Amino acid sequence: MLEAKVASFLNHHSFEIKNKKMVVGVSGGPDSMALLHYLGGQKEKNKLSIVVAHVDHMFRGQESFEDAMFVKNYCEQKDIPFEMARINVPEIIEQTKKNSQVASRQARYGFFEEIMDKYGYNYLALGHHGDDQVETILMRMTRGSSGAARAGIPFLRPFGNGFIFRPFLSLTKEELADYCQKQSLIPRIDPSNKKNIYSRNRFRKEVLPFLKAENQHVHEHFQRFSEDIQNDEILLQELTVQRMNKVMKMSEDNKVTIDIIPFLEVPIPLQRRGIQLILNYLYKVIPVSLSALHIDHVLSLIRHHHPSGTLDLPNGLKVIRSYSLLSFQFEVIEAFPYSFKLSGPGMIELPSGSRIRLDVIDDIENFDIDGDYALFPTDRVKLPIEIRSRKTGDRIKPKGMSGTKKLKDIFIDSKVPIQDRNTWPVITDKNGSILWLPGIKKSIFEGFNHSTSQYILLTYYK
Repeated sequence: MLEAKVASFLNHHSFEIKNKKMVVGVSGGPDSMALLHYLGGQKEKNKLSIVVAHVDHMFRGQESFEDAMFVKNYCEQKDIPFEMARINVPEIIEQTKKNSQVASRQARYGFFEEIMDKYGYNYLALGHHGDDQVETILMRMTRGSSGAARAGIPFLRPFGNGFIFRPFLSLTKEELADYCQKQSLIPRIDPSNKKNIYSRNRFRKEVLPFLKAENQHVHEHFQRFSEDIQNDEILLQELTVQRMNKVMKMSEDNKVTIDIIPFLEVPIPLQRRGIQLILNYLYKVIPVSLSALHIDHVLSLIRHHHPSGTLDLPNGLKVIRSYSLLSFQFEVIEAFPYSFKLSGPGMIELPSGSRIRLDVIDDIENFDIDGDYALFPTDRVKLPIEIRSRKTGDRIKPKGMSGTKKLKDIFIDSKVPIQDRNTWPVITDKNGSILWLPGIKKSIFEGFNHSTSQYILLTYYK
């Protein structure tokens, strides 16, 4: 039954699994174990190449490690290559203050991409199912998402150098649990899935049962809704780009200006998507607090009879109307260049309020660190150390890479907000060689060296 439904779903999407090379993300739970078992059963028939990737997020100590060993043992029995990573997500959360689910997802997907690159495989198979789809769509609509975000989980989407695909979106969680039982699979159960502190779990336990009581095939209708939204969005996005190209007056890294008069001639559905395109371009990473309500406010500013006005959007983005022009730009905070020098042990406080400390140490085995640090052999660094703001043309020789890289590109890759780049500390030695971008990138000069016993320790307190 499951095999037939999956085959029909894949056929509906014109997706052929034959001869595919894929990484399978497996947690050890019912959904991913059902997926692994299903794909494993297709290996010979469809000449699949499979490698399993598992991430221990280290939230549950020995219990989560046992999940990893469970998946590993299954793979050994089935002669399937197995890769795992233990990533200390609680520590990442402590350092970055990220939401636990966001931090976990980023760690997990980062590892999946590494394994895809390692094996040269261009597909990642994940076990999301129809119930997940219903929950996701409801959560996003409740949160105020707009456009393609309302479509929930796509069957196929670009990822890294390949694609993610989800063959189980036509199935329910109950069907997967039944499949596990019939195949004598005894998956691991993560107790956090039952906690009501997560909004998804509340939708799962309180909303989904009501919908299923009304219609046991509700997941099929939500999947159809998802696909309709995605198809509509592809066309609408193409039309939006065409029309917005005619109303754009100016576009820079941190500023976009449009002409209001031709913008008002654009159909309203494309107006909303045009504003969203601008926000996607400027933010790089969309703030969680940004919602459809903000787009409504921008449209109100455009349609208002008053010739001028401003809006404050999340993360310092300003929308400014001046007669027939509307500008989106990050709030400009004047940043003055600075430069401080340290010829020996000491501490410097920077204009941003962060601090840099220099220590000279002889015993690298027993030094204590209470901040972000970099360690340099004294024979590779010429004092004094200079802590300064960035300069045009600055380049660093990144650790683990050959050649140099522009600081501008590193800031972009690291998603450092535009307004922070001119105040970010750049640390150089007497020769002007960039040693370290605290919190972002270390140079080739950093690290242990057996030819010396004395080191310069730089610590960054943000």
